Amino acid sequence: MYRLSLITVTALALGCSGASRPASSPAPVTPPAPARIPAATGPAAPAAVTQLAIAVANDPSAIQAIAREGLQHSHIATDLQYLADVIGPRLTGSGAMRRANDWTAQKFREYGMDSVWLEPWQFGQAWERGPMTLAMLAPQRRQLIGFSWAWAPGTNGPVAGRVVYVDATNEADFQSRFAGKIAGAWVMTSSPATIWNPDGIPPSARDSAVRDSVNRASSQRRQTAEQRAFQDKRNQLLAAEGIAGLVGEGSKEFALLTMSGSPNRIYPFPSIVVAHEVFTQFHRLLAMGEAVRIEANIQNTLTKDSVIAYNTLAEIRGSEHPEEVVLLGAHLDSWDLGTGTTDNGTGSMAVLEAARILKASGVKPKRTIRFALFSGEEEGLIGSKMYARAHDGEMARFQAVAVLDNGTGRITGMALQGRDELNDLWKALFSPVGDLGPFTVRSGNKGGTDHLSFLPAGVPGFNYDQESRGYGHTHHSEVDTFDHAVIPDLQQAATVMAATAYELANLPQLLPRNPPARTVGGQ
Repeated sequence: MYRLSLITVTALALGCSGASRPASSPAPVTPPAPARIPAATGPAAPAAVTQLAIAVANDPSAIQAIAREGLQHSHIATDLQYLADVIGPRLTGSGAMRRANDWTAQKFREYGMDSVWLEPWQFGQAWERGPMTLAMLAPQRRQLIGFSWAWAPGTNGPVAGRVVYVDATNEADFQSRFAGKIAGAWVMTSSPATIWNPDGIPPSARDSAVRDSVNRASSQRRQTAEQRAFQDKRNQLLAAEGIAGLVGEGSKEFALLTMSGSPNRIYPFPSIVVAHEVFTQFHRLLAMGEAVRIEANIQNTLTKDSVIAYNTLAEIRGSEHPEEVVLLGAHLDSWDLGTGTTDNGTGSMAVLEAARILKASGVKPKRTIRFALFSGEEEGLIGSKMYARAHDGEMARFQAVAVLDNGTGRITGMALQGRDELNDLWKALFSPVGDLGPFTVRSGNKGGTDHLSFLPAGVPGFNYDQESRGYGHTHHSEVDTFDHAVIPDLQQAATVMAATAYELANLPQLLPRNPPARTVGGQ
């Protein structure tokens, strides 16, 4: 359905002149008069919620110009490839992250933004990954693939030790079973994740039900205050025992790994992540009573002092209310196992492309549209939090914040983030680009992305829903590379972002502020 709709709008867009056309593109045609596009589909807002009555300005010629520019003359493939393949992974505080800041600022200027600037903020200690080797010594000898968890120290040379599963749930249990017994050990503190064998027999309905039930029970399990206190203190107890380090798992299929970490939680000992298949083997061997020994040699660097990080900002000034702002955002930083493509080079290049589309299409938004490429997102939304704090006095004049941060997939709609009275409004915002849908507007909260940083200030904040396109595999893993980018989807996403930002900028009034309680995200 999407492909058919995209072809239709692309055909309309091909009448634009003045830019080169791919050799495989159809011959240019004269765009017909804009047709009335049906409203985007999606579940109705709850009956108890009165909808906010704000009319979206009907400007079909502007939306057609945006669609033409975004679908026929897209720069997103070229820009994303440069970001991923040339600049590469962009860990906050690294030289590559600063190069990405400078390069995106240059591109915003090249694309004709009215203002472009870098905003500095203070970032905790910078961490740099060094080389690492990992091997199993017993009960068999073989080389393993593993990576250091971010903001964990190295080993200062090869460190061999037995693998121990510390499954204590409280401090008393830890003291009675493990105190004085795990010095020099590599410690696992969790059981394996539930990962279905992708090459095996497909799960039956009963298998899926059991797995889903286990996952729900795990996510909904309530910890006692004693258990929470123990988890907060566990690393201190392990460090006091003199362990060699921690061993965690990748929790993905096909031996893929995952990465995280933060200067807000610097580890007192090395911490490594291995494939799910290796992690489960360790557990099986220990359950059989077999001794497991590994050796790791890790070299990492942690700065002593904090460093300056930057957010890249640009804007198109509003023609009537330049002091009021619609913000399109994404995070430019990434993890470093791959090249940071789908998380979140795709989102940040869609924001850059939306800026280019709006300027090149010649539309004149009434409010300022600001484009923000944040750093520090992967360490806890730090860059966007610092931006919102620095601009606290302006938040009352922010129309809305909309970010893209769920991979390479096309935009499929919007979660209302507790603002169910905006259901009809978001349907109307998607309606002019309905041929690029379908779009679903739904009641629900989304967590873990930069829009959350603006909710406490009362700004309506949203994160576009997207097609997954394998995001569970690429997310934070070593295959987060340009090969997994879906360019037609990104062209759609950038075009939809440009169109909805333009419409938000032209609404007759500012949206009401969030209720005071609407300060956090959810699922």
